[in-house]
Amino acid sequence: EEVEALFEAVDLSNPSEYRDRAMLETCYASGLRVSELVSLERGNVNFEYGYIKIRGKGNKERLVPISDYALEFISTYVNKIRAKNPGARTKYLFLNRQGKPLSRIYFFKQIKKYAAKAGIEMNISPHTLRHSFATHLLENGANLKQVQQMLGHVKIETTEIYTHVSSKRITSLYDKIMNS
Repeated sequence: EEVEALFEAVDLSNPSEYRDRAMLETCYASGLRVSELVSLERGNVNFEYGYIKIRGKGNKERLVPISDYALEFISTYVNKIRAKNPGARTKYLFLNRQGKPLSRIYFFKQIKKYAAKAGIEMNISPHTLRHSFATHLLENGANLKQVQQMLGHVKIETTEIYTHVSSKRITSLYDKIMNS
């Protein structure tokens, strides 16, 4: 779908675009807010156990699992691209060519660029990836409380916004119960 097309629009032979793909994968695989993504510190990625430590809104900390697939992109970025960056010793994970952390605006513009390149006509933003993450969790059996924790929402009502999209899951559950 659109998320896959967005990812495929990235030129992995270009170091900056490889970094962008690692960011896209991280955002989608963990449901991070864009502010959490650009402030992510390299020491907060646990490659061995497959999670990232996030400092979210209100300075609250949470652990979020991340896929092996996304971790591969991060690992390659860190070891082959970021290691050559002038800011290689800085604590931030994702850096521009000058070794400084990337901005929220930069990532927003990059998503727009890749969406245009992929021919995606819908309005897409970093929040679209977060929304897709939450929706896919709900459609695959996660409950609202689990999604709330992963997204770092204080109020369950905030998470409930994502439930309208997963009506497919309701129909599937109903069919499973009533038609078996």
